[in-house]
Amino acid sequence: MENNYIPVADPGTSQIAPEEKSRTPFQLALGRFLKNKMAVASVFILFIIVSAVMAAPLLTDQDPTKSNLLLVEQSPSAEHPLGTDSSGRDNFARLLYGGRISLIVGFSAMVFTLAIGVVLGAIAGYYGKLVDAFIMRFADMILILPFLVLVLVIVAILNKVTIGIFVTIIALTSWPGLTRIVRGTFLSLREQEFVLGAKAIGATDLRIIFKHFIPNAIGPIVVNATLMMASYIIVESALSFIGFGIPQPTPTWGNMISEAQSIRILQNNPEAWIPPGLAILVTVLCINFIGDGLRDALDPKSLER
Repeated sequence: MENNYIPVADPGTSQIAPEEKSRTPFQLALGRFLKNKMAVASVFILFIIVSAVMAAPLLTDQDPTKSNLLLVEQSPSAEHPLGTDSSGRDNFARLLYGGRISLIVGFSAMVFTLAIGVVLGAIAGYYGKLVDAFIMRFADMILILPFLVLVLVIVAILNKVTIGIFVTIIALTSWPGLTRIVRGTFLSLREQEFVLGAKAIGATDLRIIFKHFIPNAIGPIVVNATLMMASYIIVESALSFIGFGIPQPTPTWGNMISEAQSIRILQNNPEAWIPPGLAILVTVLCINFIGDGLRDALDPKSLER
């Protein structure tokens, strides 16, 4: 008798090609990220911006902090492609060197905040109970304080602010958000079978946190890190615009935009403030698009492979 049985695939099984199954989680995430055209384009544009500001000495021989009262508010020329500001400083040089400071502030504050937020969130989420309650109540105290007002008060008290102090102030006032995210992720992982199994075989708390918890929480951490960097660049620019950020003559994009406070310059010298404004806009948009791409790529529940 002829066997007409036709095997039917279980609808619950995943239709993943064999070559997909052999790929590592990193390769799968990279493949999903590369499919996001906006994120890939943002990486390319951000690379150009970072390369330009790092190569500032090769692109201009002007001193961004040197004033020349004979060249105040000069129009763009071959020697000064973007003209000069109200103190006679070259705008093009300040744009490039200011980008260095703005990016360094954003990146350094992000790394500092990341260190504080991940450590406190890991401790609170892993140990729970009184430790969790203490850390979370302290975080709540910081969260209820208006961020910009708190930063303004601290900067006003210190009077003179260096880049290091400015980065420290931002990090010490903005860690609670990341701490709550890491803590929530750790709480959801704490009772998983692989964690209970690691405890059963005698793994130390430190090994469990770094071997099992951190890798499973890396997605939210990386995504929030990129978004934090974008927000810190905006914070630096906003505070510098109102005179509470990095002090002159140190160039930053925010310091350059502060030139627009003068109606005369706002109307007659757009080359003094439009380029740094566009630099902030493009940089922040690129970082946000990269963050969105990383969020989709690192999402373990993503259906796209």
